[in-house]
Amino acid sequence: MRIDIITVLPQLLESPFSHSILKRAQSKGLLEVHTHNLRDYTPYKQAQVDDYQFGGGAGMVMMPEPLAILIEKLQAERKYDEVIYMTPDGETLKQGMANYLSLRENLLIICGHYKGIDERIREHYVTKEISIGDYVLSGGELAAAVLVDAIGRLIPGVLNDETSALFDSHQDGLLAPPVYTRPADFRGWKVPEVLLSGDPKKVDEWRHEQSLKRTAERRPDLLEDAGE
Repeated sequence: MRIDIITVLPQLLESPFSHSILKRAQSKGLLEVHTHNLRDYTPYKQAQVDDYQFGGGAGMVMMPEPLAILIEKLQAERKYDEVIYMTPDGETLKQGMANYLSLRENLLIICGHYKGIDERIREHYVTKEISIGDYVLSGGELAAAVLVDAIGRLIPGVLNDETSALFDSHQDGLLAPPVYTRPADFRGWKVPEVLLSGDPKKVDEWRHEQSLKRTAERRPDLLEDAGE
C-alpha cells in the first residue's frame, strides 16, 4: 500500500511514521508513506498557500491553485482509490472505515490548516472526508497520522500476530474485554479463574460476556447501533 500526504508541515509527520508498527510496516515493504510539502508547489511568492476568505471573517483559507497543482501531479503518476480530506465536518473515523481503507492500494490524504481548504478542491478532487472526532485541531497532520496508524496496522504481515487485530475493540462492534498477564496473583489481585482453566470454549464465552458488559456500561450506543 502507498499513502501520499499533502501538508504544509511535513516535520509534524516525521516521528509518527518513524517508530513502532508503522516503521515495521515500511521496513517490510508493506507500506509506503510519502509526505509532500505544499509550499514546494505554489506559484505564489514567498511560498504562499493561503489567503483571506471572500465575504470577510477571521481566519485564512488554503488556496485552490497550489493544491490543484500538487494533486494533479500525483494523480498523473498513479491512480488513487481515495482522495481523503481530514476535516472536523467529515465522516467520523470508525473501525469499519479503517478496515475498508486498509484494503485499498493507493490513498492520497490532504491535511487542512487555518480555516480549511477552498471548497472547490473539496468539490472537484476529494472523494472522502474524514474526521477523527468532534473537536478541532490546529491542522490535519495529527488526524492524518491517526488515520494512517489505524490503516497500517491492519495490512497483512504488519503485526507479528495477524489475529491480534481481529480482537481489537470495535472490530465486532463491541469493546474489547479485560486482559491480564503474569503474575496470576499480584498484591492479592487475582486473575479470573476461567482464564487459567485451559478451556478455550469457556475463555471465549467469558470474553464475549465481558465485551458485552463493558460495551453496555461504557458505550451503550454501540449496542443500539448493532440492534442488540
